Amino acid sequence: MQLRLLSWFFITLNFMEYIGSQHASRVRRQGRMHPNVSQGCQGGCATCSDYNGCLSCKPRLFFVLERIGMKQIGVCLSSCPSGYYGTRYPDINKCAKCKADCETCFTRNFCTKCKSGFYLYSGKCLEKCPDGLEANNHTMECTSIVHCEASEWSPWSPCTKKGKTCGFKRGNEIRVREIVQHPSARGNPCPATSESRKCVVQRKRCQKEGKGKKNREEKRKKSNKDESKETRQESKGRVARRQNREQRENNNKTQPKKRKAPNKEE
Repeated sequence: MQLRLLSWFFITLNFMEYIGSQHASRVRRQGRMHPNVSQGCQGGCATCSDYNGCLSCKPRLFFVLERIGMKQIGVCLSSCPSGYYGTRYPDINKCAKCKADCETCFTRNFCTKCKSGFYLYSGKCLEKCPDGLEANNHTMECTSIVHCEASEWSPWSPCTKKGKTCGFKRGNEIRVREIVQHPSARGNPCPATSESRKCVVQRKRCQKEGKGKKNREEKRKKSNKDESKETRQESKGRVARRQNREQRENNNKTQPKKRKAPNKEE
């Protein structure tokens, strides 16, 4: 009887030692996997693991899993990276992946930018735009088709021929308009922006303003030239007369005076 009790005592003692060792091992594992901030977590982590990185984040940060080879590491970011969108919950803020054709998204069902080969329309990424829309390869979006718009015609210009408005009977007149809205790729093209038509005017002679002005200028120059010539001639005449008068006076001074012939009656 004593031997039986002694055997049961050793069996119970061994069993208790085994349970204690398992609990201690589990506590040690939990200490390694879930240390608190004071035990070395960095990068915004609230809790972390040496093997899995961040397990939870500080307030206002987003938790996201980054794949490194075959391994996923948890990180805490201030905003979600490209291809992810942020969701906020009372206990954790997480970054979730967008759809496969989205490059960036607001929610899983609302894309804000599509990957190459897709066009954005109403938050969805499409390979082909719906009817009535066209693909804009610059913005990678489905946009409305824009047709060309032109302004009203201007009044007809005066009737001209070879740049003149006189000296002819038949000529041409034109009118123009401007493009106020250029078309998109599939829009209606723009119409002509100028028109020309034949016109008839009452024949009239052109005023030779340029020629008349030229003749007046030539006459004025000629008159001035003649006046200058006359002035020069008059000046020469005065000089010549003065010289002749001086010459006669000199001759009178040098020649002796002639005596008068005696009167025969005396």
